[in-house]
Amino acid sequence: MGEKYVIWHIEGGLGKNIAATSLIEDLSKSNLTRKLIVVCSFPEIFLNNPFIYRVFNINKLSYFYSDYIKNKDTKIFRHDCYYDEDFIKGKSHMIQSWCNILGIEYKNQYPKLYLNYAQIETNKKWLREKPILVLQTTGGPNVGVDNKPAENYNWVRDIPLEMGMYISQHFSKIFHIIHVTRPGGYILPNVERIDYQISCLELAALLKISTKRILIDSALQHIAASLEMKSDVFWIGTSPSVYGYANHNNIVAKPGKDNNQLISSYNIEYGLDSNLLECPYKDVRDMFDLETITTSLEY
Repeated sequence: MGEKYVIWHIEGGLGKNIAATSLIEDLSKSNLTRKLIVVCSFPEIFLNNPFIYRVFNINKLSYFYSDYIKNKDTKIFRHDCYYDEDFIKGKSHMIQSWCNILGIEYKNQYPKLYLNYAQIETNKKWLREKPILVLQTTGGPNVGVDNKPAENYNWVRDIPLEMGMYISQHFSKIFHIIHVTRPGGYILPNVERIDYQISCLELAALLKISTKRILIDSALQHIAASLEMKSDVFWIGTSPSVYGYANHNNIVAKPGKDNNQLISSYNIEYGLDSNLLECPYKDVRDMFDLETITTSLEY
């Protein structure tokens, strides 16, 4: 009969790929007679996973059809959780929508990364004299719509400058702050800045050695969830009930007041590419109650 396969095709950004790791074991166990092949945007995060037979970069698939599909006993899942009806309506978490697609029971699964010894040892490079606070103020791809450079500040997901300044000034007395941001992101005092390309597994090593984490809806909050490391996560135009995890301290912005003309809103309320015209806030205080936030970020 030959070997049998099940192929899971995962597109999208780093955070989305990390979230998908939550279902690898369940997908493998629900297809025990088949070898699991993952085709994805970020292969490094699926390596070392004992439930995966092969991992392929989505852009490097030479001979893939003839090797794993043509005349083979193969099941293929190439459906995007973002297009699931319940996800679009905000009724289900992205992982739950994937469960619906894959025929898996939803059990509040969390991402799971498998780090080898050498990868774990890299966390020593992040040792500093003070305990580490990882602060991520901006995230997402560096390229926006039509391959134009993304905005340096994405109001939909990024921490506003006023909050970033408060965090850096207040917590630098206790912590060595490592500031993760995009190239061109705003400058903060009293921080060590990472605005260059760094691998997902290096970020995991950094988080593992950190004492406190203040993050946004981006890859690091998914990595922190996979490591079972509670973090403070800011949410502005997206929702933790759809993209987040209950083990975090999720800090959600107030609902926008002037958002009745969302000209590019289709299957999500606010586009993640940060359309400046759609921002429903006049001031950072319309977004967050700063006194409440200050208390929430304390130990």
